[in-house]
Amino acid sequence: MAVIEYLLLGALIVCAVAANVTQKLLPTILIYMVFSVIMSILWLILQAPDLAITEAAVGAGVDTVIFLLTLKGINQLKGTGDRK
Repeated sequence: MAVIEYLLLGALIVCAVAANVTQKLLPTILIYMVFSVIMSILWLILQAPDLAITEAAVGAGVDTVIFLLTLKGINQLKGTGDRK
């Protein structure tokens, strides 16, 4: 089981670095969602199902939806400013 934990921890590090390096917002949001899913799997492995459910619901679910709606709003604001 330790090998899986190390692979997931490595994936977390890759996601954290990729989120900081990525220039565009949409890929950054998707990377953050993947980070939250991996973190919720790790919480399950660490036998903390309450934290896993919370991380999956809030981190991968609600936060991602809010970020995508915000990104959509930002793009609409940019679109109306270009019409002048």
